[in-house]
Parts: sequence; C-alpha cells; structure tokens
Amino acid sequence: MSNTASLRPQPVASEHIPLKPRNVAFDWADTPLHWIPGDPATTHTINVLHLILPAGERWFVHVYKQALPHIRDPRLREDVIGFIGQEAMHSQAHDDVLPHLKAQGLDPAPYTAQVDWLFEKLLGDRTLPPGRARKWWLLERVAIIAAVEHYTAFLGDWVLNAGELDARGADPTMLDLLRWHGAEEVEHRSVAFDLFVHLDGGYRRRVRTWATAFAALVFLWQRGVRFFMENDPTLLDGKASFKEFVRAGRQGVLPTAGDMARSIPQYLSRTYHPSQHGSTTQAVAYLAGSPAATAAEARTEARTEARTEARTKGGS
Repeated sequence: MSNTASLRPQPVASEHIPLKPRNVAFDWADTPLHWIPGDPATTHTINVLHLILPAGERWFVHVYKQALPHIRDPRLREDVIGFIGQEAMHSQAHDDVLPHLKAQGLDPAPYTAQVDWLFEKLLGDRTLPPGRARKWWLLERVAIIAAVEHYTAFLGDWVLNAGELDARGADPTMLDLLRWHGAEEVEHRSVAFDLFVHLDGGYRRRVRTWATAFAALVFLWQRGVRFFMENDPTLLDGKASFKEFVRAGRQGVLPTAGDMARSIPQYLSRTYHPSQHGSTTQAVAYLAGSPAATAAEARTEARTEARTEARTKGGS
C-alpha cells in the first residue's frame, strides 16, 4: 500500500447502520429551571444547546438538500436522507424547550434572534452565479457541517457516558432529550464527514473550516452561557466563568477542558474518520430503551397497524 493510500480516512465498516428519524415528544411540565439541582451554571451551560441547535440544524437540513443532487454514491445518498430526517427532529425537539424556559421567566428570544441571523444571513444562501462560485460556497458549508458534527458526536458520546448527571439527580426528561439526541449524533457521526470527502475532501479546506466552526462554537457558547446566567430570574448576580466550566468538568457534569482539547488533533489528523470514535452499539442500545424513542416507535407501529387494517377492510 502506498503512503498516500495509508493516509486516507479509514472508516470502521461495522459501525455503519441505516438511519431513521424518531418522532419523539417530551413533556416539560415537571422540569425545573435548574434541572441539575443546585447547579445553575452547569444547567445553563448545557441549556445553550436549546439556543443554538434549532437554527443550526435547520441550516444543516437546508444545505444538505442542496447537496443531494451532487451525491453519486447510492448508499451515501440514503445516509444523507436519514441524516436530514434526524436533524429535522433534533431541531424541533430543542425548539420545543424554548417556550418552557420562557414560562419560567427566561425569555430566549433576544439570543436566538442573533443565532438565526448567523445561520440565515452570514451562512445562508448567497446571490452567486451558477458554476464555480456557487459550488465553492456549497462545499464550504458542507465542510463546516462536517467540523461541527465532530463536536456534536463528541458531546453525544460524552452525555451517553455522563453517569454523574444521574448521580446529581438531573431531571430525567431533560436527560432523555440529551441522550436521545446524543445517541443519534453518535449513530450518524460519519455522514457529514463522508459527504465532505465525497464532494471534496481537501485537507486545507478541512482545516480552514474547522477553525471557522470551532471559533463560532466557542463564541456562541460563551455568549449563550452569559446570557442565561445574567437573565436567570432566580439569580441575584449570575455570572458565567471559565473557572465554573473547569470545575464542572472535573466533577463529571460537563466534558473536561482536556478532553475537548484532545478532540482537536483527532479531527485534524489526515487519517481521521468519525467511526473511529464513539460506539454505535452503545448508541443503539440507549435508543432501544429511551422513553421518548420507544414511545415514538410505539406510535409509529400503531399508525402502521391502523393503516394496514384500514387497507384490509377497504379491500374486503
């Protein structure tokens, strides 16, 4: 094998499974504002997901629908369609948390308006002539999504293994949302990178767009935590700090700064492939027992049985 071939990303074949969206629903009536008891800082650090993901994942879906006509591999095309379905559900599920936060005195609208602008205007469609310029902007956004998905898979793997959240008495409904979402991020963790490699795969573009995605995520996250802490009606002098983030990481209720730093050279390695990190088996096992996912599966089966019965009666 040549040196060039040996440096190509090597997927783990056994980690590939067909993807399907799960039409989940969550009841937030009993979820407190500080759903990690006694720890508003960690609660709000994780709550930033609800601010960023609805707009971000709608943007993923929008970009990938534009990419579909350029996909030549039938299996990858099916993976991308499954990815689109899952991301659309993620966006909706996190969006449904926002009215609950507002009802508890924390209106997210001022912050989400800024996030919407970022994805709809700054990273949205541009008036470009057909041809090279339009294709360049599509490839650039596909590469940014691949970089972001590296971190969503990292967070998904982390939350599936974050037993300290259970030990602290974190709200079970919020944990199920985070772990259902995290499990699906692990389940489809290779799709965005595989699409990037299929359409382009250039290493310089991978590095450049990683830097863009990482800087944007850090910027949005720290602003989101500050927004929550400063506007939390139960806190007299709510402030976000890096010290709190490090403390929570050491205690196991957030990822550690060291683990996040080590994820950077993983993605920038020329031999990186997302299937080399995380466990599809673990993700599927969680989804098989997730209250929201199993309820969604039961609803789907009930609808299928009802349609089958209706067709049977109609044909008799």
